[in-house]
Amino acid sequence: MIFPYWPPSSPAPGTEPDAQGATNMIHSHLSQLLEAAAARRPDHRAVEDERDGVLTYAGLLRGADRLAARLARWGAGRGDRVGLWVPKGLEAVTAIHGVLRSGAAYVPVDPTGPAARAAAIFAAAGVKAVVVAAALAESLRQAWTAPGPLPRLILVGDADGPPGATAAAAGDASWADVMADDATAPLPPERDADDLAYILFTSGSTGVPKGVMLSHRNAFTFVDWCLGTLGPWGDDDRFSSHAPFHFDLSIFDLFVCCANAATLVLIGESEAREPALLGEKIDARRISVWYSAPSILALLTEHGGLDRPGRTPPRLVLFAGEVFPIAPLRKLRRLWPAANLWNLYGPTETNVCTALAIPATIPDDRDEPYPIGTVCPPLSARVVDEEGRDLPAGTLGELVIAGPGVMRGYFGRPDLTALAFFEDAAGGRWYRTGDLVIDDGTGCFRFHGRRDRMVKKRGYRIELGEIESALYRHDGVDRAAVVAKADDAGLSIAAFVALKPAAKKSIIAMKRHCTTYLPHYMVPDSITFLSSLPATSTDKVDYQRLKTLAEGEGAAR
Repeated sequence: MIFPYWPPSSPAPGTEPDAQGATNMIHSHLSQLLEAAAARRPDHRAVEDERDGVLTYAGLLRGADRLAARLARWGAGRGDRVGLWVPKGLEAVTAIHGVLRSGAAYVPVDPTGPAARAAAIFAAAGVKAVVVAAALAESLRQAWTAPGPLPRLILVGDADGPPGATAAAAGDASWADVMADDATAPLPPERDADDLAYILFTSGSTGVPKGVMLSHRNAFTFVDWCLGTLGPWGDDDRFSSHAPFHFDLSIFDLFVCCANAATLVLIGESEAREPALLGEKIDARRISVWYSAPSILALLTEHGGLDRPGRTPPRLVLFAGEVFPIAPLRKLRRLWPAANLWNLYGPTETNVCTALAIPATIPDDRDEPYPIGTVCPPLSARVVDEEGRDLPAGTLGELVIAGPGVMRGYFGRPDLTALAFFEDAAGGRWYRTGDLVIDDGTGCFRFHGRRDRMVKKRGYRIELGEIESALYRHDGVDRAAVVAKADDAGLSIAAFVALKPAAKKSIIAMKRHCTTYLPHYMVPDSITFLSSLPATSTDKVDYQRLKTLAEGEGAAR
């Protein structure tokens, strides 16, 4: 099914206003959302940044189209990928929509992470171009080790790095030049709902991140469920954008907001983990829809000043990415009694696939987290054993998901894609989440942990093997192992390292080494040096003994 391009000045085909003026859409391509919003509310604030910068929907569409035009002239379009390595801001939102307008897929990377990781991801994705902060451009150039030249760059902002960091190489461009270029754009490509929309790279067990491929149909399966289930929505809604754009929570922020022609309030990296600032911002910016990891909401209940007189809470509060302990959730419910609270669950490969509305009152005697809820239609869910056979209600098994919201696969890794799915006797294709659940008999699932060594920390999915891989890149490391342990903060990562004879023990140096290869949330919280790592009878690392050590008193910070 091919969907042609239509001019931004015309309403998107198949759209009509409902009684409240919101646009109900026959969805096919995410770029339709911006077109429809700009047609309906051109002068409405689309995006606000943390420095009081503003883009209207007309301005956002104009900037996105100019970026799309430049990408098209550079030969990037339908079926291609474009990287994003830029801090959250008006330019980042424009870039996401611009890449989608070009027909390509966007590949966002953590702007606070190491250049080596960004370069490896862009190389693996085969990006045609990268929108990059000027201050990061030189480090990206130096980190590029893949065969062939570095992709063409569009440099955003000014550099404060080494000399020459702002200088665009031959064929590159500055953001200002792209935004000022009103030359006639090439005709946009035809678009299909099954075209790739974005690739989100998640932690990989071999030390190499995996690129989760999501199509426009995948995205709209989630967006449409949100629009139909979490409303009603209002013209005055103001959505938080707390999650970084390389995190799947951002899909809700970006596109459900745009579908409602509402305002997106950006929360930058500098304030994202500052509860006092966040509490003030929710009130001052009149945020009505909030979405974040539970750990952020837990911090807000303790240090966000949510109980100050006169503060207006959001009307809709969503959380996902990790288990929300019952004590801080109960406190949040008491602080925001009128808010609609939802527990959303799902790996990046499915976005949200189950959900549960939290009741208006949480009993004082409840001592366990709430379930992850029931499956979100039109998805389907089952609980199976290791052979893919259905298990009866009340039995612990792996949650598997099927339906139009499930990813296409892992980019360039058909081997991993094959392992992630199985087909049933009826020909259904089911994604193995790796999460262990119990169906309570009503189709409501209770979460009971991971089947493998993947963990969630502050909402980020982390494969412990990737951290081990980074440790092994240190010349002085003989053997390394990493475990996760529960603590007062929710979860922490403990690393155990056996050094080579001539190497010197230095926790600071080892953590500094990790920051070269890992984003900040994956750097171990503690590092313990051992003369040798405990091993099983087959000479494999004895992780159970290490976990016992980590939970004791001996782990050095």
